[in-house]
Amino acid sequence: MPENQNDAIETAVLSRLTWRLLPFLFLLYIVAYLDRINVGFAALQMQEQLKFSDRMYGLGAGMFFAGYFLFQVPSNLALNRVGARRWIAMLMIIWGVISSSMATVETPRGFYVLRFLLGSAEAGFFPGMILYLKSWFPENARARAVALFMTAGPLSGVLGGPLSGALLGLHHRGGLTGWQWLFLLEGLPAIVLGAVVYFQLADQPSNATWLREEQRAWLIRTLENEKTASSAVGSFDTLAIFFTEVLLNARIWLLAFIYFGLNTCSYGISLWLPTLIHSWSTAGSFFIGMVSTIPYLAAAVTMVLVGQHSDRTGERRWHVALCAFSGATALFVAAYAGSLAVSVAAISVAMLSVSSMVGPFWALPTKFLQGTAAAAGIALINSIGNLGGFFGPAVIGSVRTSTGSFRGGFLIAAATLALCGCVAPLVRIARTAGSSAPEK
Repeated sequence: MPENQNDAIETAVLSRLTWRLLPFLFLLYIVAYLDRINVGFAALQMQEQLKFSDRMYGLGAGMFFAGYFLFQVPSNLALNRVGARRWIAMLMIIWGVISSSMATVETPRGFYVLRFLLGSAEAGFFPGMILYLKSWFPENARARAVALFMTAGPLSGVLGGPLSGALLGLHHRGGLTGWQWLFLLEGLPAIVLGAVVYFQLADQPSNATWLREEQRAWLIRTLENEKTASSAVGSFDTLAIFFTEVLLNARIWLLAFIYFGLNTCSYGISLWLPTLIHSWSTAGSFFIGMVSTIPYLAAAVTMVLVGQHSDRTGERRWHVALCAFSGATALFVAAYAGSLAVSVAAISVAMLSVSSMVGPFWALPTKFLQGTAAAAGIALINSIGNLGGFFGPAVIGSVRTSTGSFRGGFLIAAATLALCGCVAPLVRIARTAGSSAPEK
């Protein structure tokens, strides 16, 4: 096939994939992310009514990630076996029911149990989506695709802030408190979209009837060539080889640590952001929701630009490292902020820095993991890394209960993120921009 014709097909295929897959997956992730962080807004009423201390709230908010940790690998292996369409549809319906059931919480134990169950149900979604994007997008377009998909995280904060603030305004309507309305109504979209997933998603490129025959053939051939050319972990058939080739792979553990630091900062911020703003202002819930959108808006723009630059240069590690250092510095400033404006500005820089890490970051494991190892390795990185989602909110809540301030918790999160920036350059993987040499 002539090179110019091949380039034209590549451009057409990538455009088609972007517009056909990403908007729908983006919507699914908005719903998923909103269901895991809306507890931050519920806490504005929930803590006072149920007499939850900051330590209790921080533990319960982070308990989501305990369930998330335990069920990541088995869930992603199940997805790899039965297909994304059926597995994601089932998971969304289950977590939608659990999310709405949060409206029934009366005790700390009930809070902890339902957050654990919600994390267990959502465990397979994000690593499943990373695996799904890997099975559709060639490596040279993957960081941008992942970044575009993951803008749903910050944008769920943009949409969820005002929405959650407004739902809290339904206080005592119909015999329910505002936080109960929030959980009840924000869980319903997951149930509805779970049914849509079953009919909307194609499991793999060979099932993509919406691609032309030559486009489908090019995509399948390109993905197969990348799989063959990859120099790292491939498919395996037995659990014993999984332990040997995945659990003993040093790069996977380095990446898991980096992702731990990323999530310590990300969820430490997002799950405490409404309370942080409330500590600086006596304004109502809707105002808090509007102000909370600022860090998310900044992150949504920057993460796509960084992902595009990483794809264009083929460089991944230093994109991750520099963003980590930037986020750590911003958290340090936020810890000593003396006003709402300075605090929100610093938090915005921290959030955009951490969000900008994700595109280049997920381009690293999807480069060297293939087949079943990709399902297990991605899930392992995500499950261990998301323990940061437990650590961040819990440590901030514990320190705030002890000191009455966010400062100590922010400094711990900043130190963790700075250490991740030091670790990122140690992950050595072949470059992708026209060179097979390892990154220097």
